[in-house]
Amino acid sequence: MKKIILLLGIWLSASSFTIHLMGDSTMAEKDLPKAGAERGWGMMFQNFLDPSAVTVVNYAKNGRSTKSFIDNGDWTKVYSSVKPGDYVFIQFGHNDSKESDPERYAAPWTDYQNNLRRYIDGVREMGGIPVLLTPVARRWFKDGVLDRNCHTDYPAAMKAVAEEKGVTLLDITTPTLDWLEALGDEASKAYFMISTGKNDNTHTVASGARKVTEIVCDAIRSQLPAVAAHLVRYDIVVSADGHGDYRTVQEAVNAIPDYSHSEITTVYIRSGVYKEQVIIPHSKFRVHFKGEDAAKTIITFDKYAKKNWPGRDFPIGTSGSASIYIHASYLTFEDLSFENSAGEGKDIAQAVAVFTDGDFLFFNRCRFLGNQDTLYTYGRYGKFGGVKRNYFKDCYIEGTTDFIFGPSIAYFEGCTLHSKKNSYVTAASTFQGQKYGYVFRDCTLTAVPGVDKVYLGRPWGAYARTVFLHCHLGAHILPEGWHDWEKPGKPDTRKNSYYGEYQNDGPGARGPRVKWSRQLTARQAAEYSFEKVMYQKEDGILWNPYDNR
Repeated sequence: MKKIILLLGIWLSASSFTIHLMGDSTMAEKDLPKAGAERGWGMMFQNFLDPSAVTVVNYAKNGRSTKSFIDNGDWTKVYSSVKPGDYVFIQFGHNDSKESDPERYAAPWTDYQNNLRRYIDGVREMGGIPVLLTPVARRWFKDGVLDRNCHTDYPAAMKAVAEEKGVTLLDITTPTLDWLEALGDEASKAYFMISTGKNDNTHTVASGARKVTEIVCDAIRSQLPAVAAHLVRYDIVVSADGHGDYRTVQEAVNAIPDYSHSEITTVYIRSGVYKEQVIIPHSKFRVHFKGEDAAKTIITFDKYAKKNWPGRDFPIGTSGSASIYIHASYLTFEDLSFENSAGEGKDIAQAVAVFTDGDFLFFNRCRFLGNQDTLYTYGRYGKFGGVKRNYFKDCYIEGTTDFIFGPSIAYFEGCTLHSKKNSYVTAASTFQGQKYGYVFRDCTLTAVPGVDKVYLGRPWGAYARTVFLHCHLGAHILPEGWHDWEKPGKPDTRKNSYYGEYQNDGPGARGPRVKWSRQLTARQAAEYSFEKVMYQKEDGILWNPYDNR
């Protein structure tokens, strides 16, 4: 047993590692918002690596050279942090060349090389793997011609040390020069701080930092296979703290290509609370939104039905209260939380977290947080006439009253439905003649302590169709199970609605149920497979949500 534990420990240490970054301002973290638009490429680097396997720690500092990095104690911090199997990326040159500054100047063929040797030897002493990176090119144009010798002898001096010590060298200078030269003087300005009005052709803005990171990753793919195995790529990265392409989700949505008929755009949203109302218009289809962690990546807003529109004397209503509106189709959402934080009560009324109006929407491992009317599956008829479809896999959905409601076809699999009040879980408004509405399979229904009188559903429209199969129903579910919600203008809901169950368990499945609901036979239950529920003759599409295009 001890041998097995030891081997497991060795395997875990080999399968995950840290990349320590040493360098100057072109790589460094920035003091935001003080630094404005400036970004070092090291701020973007973690976005290109699988965080479950690789951790990036950025020790780079503005103004550092190989000499001042030692003299200011930064090297000591790196040296003491390196563990066996870690990588240390070393990139200097911009500030070593400043002959007028004795605190930073390190001549290329003497002190600069000696400092690099010191770093290499130290990293190896700690069992780490040193990697040298030549400096990022400066954007120095004169009369439209790029100065390709902006770093004089420093790249060559670094290359000589790499050959001498047998260290991997990632040439970043040449490809960044090639990139700038291909763009030209005017077009390249957009990637640097000069675009913000500063006379700065060295430091990049977010788009420039991303491009440099992509160049670094290209070099890794060809020269560091053990690191390359953990590279990932997202077309757009959102980070509330400035470590991405954009700081808000809506900015990222606006940047998504319109009317993409084949390519999927990937958007990675880093952990953070994004307090904003997000609107995804119809033109932004075929997108995969991926959160860093569902519990820590939260899109939230606080509109509610009884709140008046700004400057108007009428309320926004249920449909106007959503935190996120999803009008586009072929969208995937993973590891995200959607919240309406308005609260609950008579002065609040309905407060929607998610409003779905697209077709082929896939929510995987997402959380829906709110109170009354949390999830509004609004989508009606799609492009070819069929009803719009939603798939919820392994999601958590909470609320008080009718917290899953609307006319769309929606399939819930492996989800947790959490009641926060004695009320109703669902309120489908399925269209007359439509075979499927809401289907819940292998779901678990829970409640906060003290909640003990909850109905599985009631018909918002007279023809609601809702079925629970193989679900675990907590003790808070009432024996009768369903409510008819008959009222003037909505008669005969017992006759017209379809409420069914099949092989549910738990104390909430005990019954006896209302006579107008159904306990399905095996043959009837077989009609509620994912494939059958999602297929519509109007378009004939066999939907694969895991390739959602």
